[in-house]
Amino acid sequence: MRRINPLLLLDYYKTTHNEQYPDGITKIVSYYTPRRSRLKDDEHLVMFGLQAFIKEYLINSFKEDFFDRDKEEVLNEYRRVIDHTLGKQIVNYEKIGRLHDLGYLPIAIKALAEGTRVPVKVPMFEITNTHPEFAWLVNTLETAISCSLWHPQISANVGFRYRQIVDRYYDISVEADVPRNRALGDFSMRGQESCESAVKSSAGFCLSFLNTATVPTILFLEDYYQCDCTQEPVAFGAISTEHSVMNSNYAVDGDEMTMVKRLLGEIYPQNGFSMVSDSYDYWNMVDRIIPECKEEILKHGGYIGIRGDSGDPVEITTQTVERLWETFGGTVNSKGYKVLDTHIKVIYGDSITPQRAEKIYQILIEKGFASNNVLLGVGSFSMQCLEEDGKLLPYTRDTYGIAIKATYCEVNGQPIQIFKDPKTDTGNFKKSQRGMCVVYRDQAGRLDYKDGYDSITAAAVSDNLLETVFCDGSMMIDQSLAEIRNRLHEGRF
Repeated sequence: MRRINPLLLLDYYKTTHNEQYPDGITKIVSYYTPRRSRLKDDEHLVMFGLQAFIKEYLINSFKEDFFDRDKEEVLNEYRRVIDHTLGKQIVNYEKIGRLHDLGYLPIAIKALAEGTRVPVKVPMFEITNTHPEFAWLVNTLETAISCSLWHPQISANVGFRYRQIVDRYYDISVEADVPRNRALGDFSMRGQESCESAVKSSAGFCLSFLNTATVPTILFLEDYYQCDCTQEPVAFGAISTEHSVMNSNYAVDGDEMTMVKRLLGEIYPQNGFSMVSDSYDYWNMVDRIIPECKEEILKHGGYIGIRGDSGDPVEITTQTVERLWETFGGTVNSKGYKVLDTHIKVIYGDSITPQRAEKIYQILIEKGFASNNVLLGVGSFSMQCLEEDGKLLPYTRDTYGIAIKATYCEVNGQPIQIFKDPKTDTGNFKKSQRGMCVVYRDQAGRLDYKDGYDSITAAAVSDNLLETVFCDGSMMIDQSLAEIRNRLHEGRF
């Protein structure tokens, strides 16, 4: 998509609100809040993605696509689009020119630290203007903020949900030194809404796991979260075959075993890799071909992962572990659970829902096998949909009722608390905060908030966890990926 003036990254009605605000308005304060959860067992949302949005849009895009461009070029573009699609003499373009003349973005954002799990109804961040002429700018940015943040935040929640499952079953059956952040991987890129959506979604998931199939996520995290894949574990890919590879070799060789041995001895003699194994007869591969390659597998310098890609994933994975144990054996760990020989693994990356992941681990443990005998992948279905009580609940912005609402303004120097409280809102989740907010931890350590403040009284509160991360075009706090991961997992990433 072409580069776009960031003041055109909005809903049409946002272009008209400057003229609709009260005369004399000099300040607006708004809060980004997950207002409710549609999920019965998840009342928190992971704070993530704001820093990337600030750097990508509020700093880079405003500089390159607005302030560094010729003023008349910017104004003519704005007029051409709005006059011919909304109507002439509706929008006052002087505000755009005055912002360009100012030369910087007069916005301040105070936020909770990224990686914080935030209860619904608690504000994640506050946004306000720092120059009295630009109160209109605060909620003009709402559209771009909202559509950029809800998806990576929900994917961070998805990753955290799977990580909780992994932690629970690894505690029971897996040695403490086995990395839990390699148990699952993101396989969702091809099923996401766009390349940009796939990248940001995988970044959220990678707060809990290191494995991803989405290559550009590495670059996204390096650009915006102070990390370097050459110096630290940002995320990792994996070597794997696909059906086109297996099928074309079968067409040439007339069998599957030739390709298995070629992979082991010629292509990847020292590297671990996974091999999709259900192109024709999965159980024939597991029960006959792989055992006939046992000598080559045990001499191999890495591992071969037997990857199913069809059928019931619970049945496929658990039975494969049992059958490979009969062929290759392994060891019994200190917790008393069997672990396959290190040269062979079981992988499944299709249709792994949280329920299926739990079921796989449960069955393995019941049969005496450690949970780390399988590596699982999360596809686009599970990144974007959750099954609860037999119903499919899609993940959208409304899953957590995410919204940015103005709650405070100053008009002619007077502080005014503003709010919404619809009588027709029977669920009482659209009711907004009132006035300025302070976020704090209660005596039990839980996040909560108080509202009703004005700009002076809010500034006097010493334990407000909303800290200034952006002001007047510059980052004030720059968080690293390692910090965020450790915060989310309480130092046990």
